[in-house]
Amino acid sequence: MKTTIIFSILILMIICLHAEDGHSLWLRNKSKGSVHVVCKKTSPTLTIARQELEKGWHGKNGETVLLSIQENNSIIGDGFKLTPKSIQANTELGILYGVYELLRRQQVGQTIKEEISNPSYERRILNHWDNPDGTIERGYAGLSIFWHQGGKSLDVTENDKKLWNEYARANASIGINGAVLNNVNSSPLMLTKEYLQRVKAIAGVLRHYGIKTYLSIKYSSPSLIGGLKTSDPLNDDVIKWWKNKATEIYSLIPDFGGFLVKANSEGQAGPQDYGRTHADGANLLADAIKPYGGIVMWRAFVYNPNDIDRAMQAYNEFMPLDGQFHDNVIIQVKNGPVDFQPREPFSPLFGAMKKTSVMPELQITQEYLGQSIHLVYLGTMWEEFLKGDTYQEGKGSTVARCTDGSIFKQNCTAIAGVANIGLDTNWCGHHFAQSNWYAFGRLAWNNNLTSEQIADEWIKLTFGKVAKEKNNSSYSDKNWQINFLAPVKQIMLQSREAAVNYMMPLGFHHIFSANEHYGPGPWWAPKGVRKDWTPPYYHKADSTGVGFDRTTNGTNAVSQYHEPLSSKYNDVKTCPEIYLLWFHHLPWNYKMKSGRILWDEICYRYDLGIQQVREIKNTWDSVKPFVDNERFTHIQNKLLSQCENAQIWKDACLLYFQQFSKKPIPAGIEQPVHKLDELINNDMKKR
Repeated sequence: MKTTIIFSILILMIICLHAEDGHSLWLRNKSKGSVHVVCKKTSPTLTIARQELEKGWHGKNGETVLLSIQENNSIIGDGFKLTPKSIQANTELGILYGVYELLRRQQVGQTIKEEISNPSYERRILNHWDNPDGTIERGYAGLSIFWHQGGKSLDVTENDKKLWNEYARANASIGINGAVLNNVNSSPLMLTKEYLQRVKAIAGVLRHYGIKTYLSIKYSSPSLIGGLKTSDPLNDDVIKWWKNKATEIYSLIPDFGGFLVKANSEGQAGPQDYGRTHADGANLLADAIKPYGGIVMWRAFVYNPNDIDRAMQAYNEFMPLDGQFHDNVIIQVKNGPVDFQPREPFSPLFGAMKKTSVMPELQITQEYLGQSIHLVYLGTMWEEFLKGDTYQEGKGSTVARCTDGSIFKQNCTAIAGVANIGLDTNWCGHHFAQSNWYAFGRLAWNNNLTSEQIADEWIKLTFGKVAKEKNNSSYSDKNWQINFLAPVKQIMLQSREAAVNYMMPLGFHHIFSANEHYGPGPWWAPKGVRKDWTPPYYHKADSTGVGFDRTTNGTNAVSQYHEPLSSKYNDVKTCPEIYLLWFHHLPWNYKMKSGRILWDEICYRYDLGIQQVREIKNTWDSVKPFVDNERFTHIQNKLLSQCENAQIWKDACLLYFQQFSKKPIPAGIEQPVHKLDELINNDMKKR
């Protein structure tokens, strides 16, 4: 009996030892030896840097590392100079970022040599779409880490501070230096005294890790909470109100970053309500916060219910204003011209606005890519986007170079990612979704990194230590590299393309169910709903063919792109097939490069997508010996759901479009297992 109890306790201890909830993210490095850190200066940030080195040192035992703050003209902003035994920077934050880089390279086995690392973007910001009641718009990982459930209390607890500290540490480790704490669909409450006090408390925790706080603001706040009769940006009382509000904010938070604004978009108030322009509205706010060093991030996500192609409206509204914005205004542009779709061409605003600072807005949370259910690594999507050539200043005018100051002089450079972070223990709802938070930070720091490099780092940092701790007989570094690292990296690198194939291949876009943008809904077009909120607006399937004609014979959206892209996209023979149905309405019998007709190619791509996600699941099943049971099972269950969802996507889209093509599903393609009526009825029941 006693032996049984002891054995049971030992088993329990082993289980507890290896229990893995994912809360540690990629920060699992525990020191393998001692390090002597030399730093002449002291501060809270430098103390963090010292502690991180001591806790995570993987270099030679007893080594001395010198941290020095001294001016170096080759170092920009919070960049740093790294050697195996020293970190030099112009700022304290540069030292901290250098420490994280040194530790990362030690842990993943990368060479550490003398080099300078400067950030691609000055401001690297997470946009949290968190609401005062604790809910998160497009949040799939639980409630907000900043705002309490139900909005019942603004009191700051010790648990709050602990979580914010962990959040700040994770961000700093990948170079993120800003956080917008609330939803772009902002509540005016955010600018009231009570909420600003909580913002002050959050900022107090984040700042030692170099993270500035920002707020999304309701443009009509002067009339909603300020007692004014108008929020007209040219009204003297409104101007005064914003200046006073800026003074109030900066008296509480001296390093406050500035405002993010969604205006005259999807029903949000804005300067156009008063006959003013976006420039009028942005410049009012810019003037109010300029004395304190703040910036205004003005979103270009605008579209009105009219007959103009939705993909063209942001360009139409903002290009005439190029050069009219003040120098502390930066236009925040979504990566594509519609709305974070699985695949879009880049927005034509990138590179076109030559006299105005422009920043990319990416979406880390997977609103349109399976949310927290599907394994979709977004590094490949963002690499494709950043390397997209605008040709605005000749070949090589990539989106990255058009936004990071390499081509156009910008008073401020920035990049934003809509966060996927919530109160779930693993932060992101899906363990692999953590890789997208990580990838955003790494690309924001260095937009020349490849998605494969980042995936390799993340896997080693997130899973490598656990594999070694399991200490099973099959483990060796070489064995782990071959049987875990390589296949899991392949999973990640093919996951986005798989999702595009089983959701919206060949340029299909926005054919989601209206039910939280999850699952297919190409049929959804109820009466009374504006057309550009319905999938038929985008796929335009009929008996003659399918696709959105944006050529010179259609909406002429191709004209918004610089040559040679305009002509390339306009000609069906040269348009990349990944964007084919984005720019062209083509007959079902159109001959594709593969030799198949368009209908058969559509069937093939959907079938390929479901085969790819099944392969991903099978690959994950094969790596079980190298993963802790908790995360293995969690991810395995998610992949089972993803396979089921991919089947629904394929069946729904092929059966729906078959009504128009009147053609059979080709031989060799797996036939649908669902009925169209069943899928439509199930979709309608969810509404």
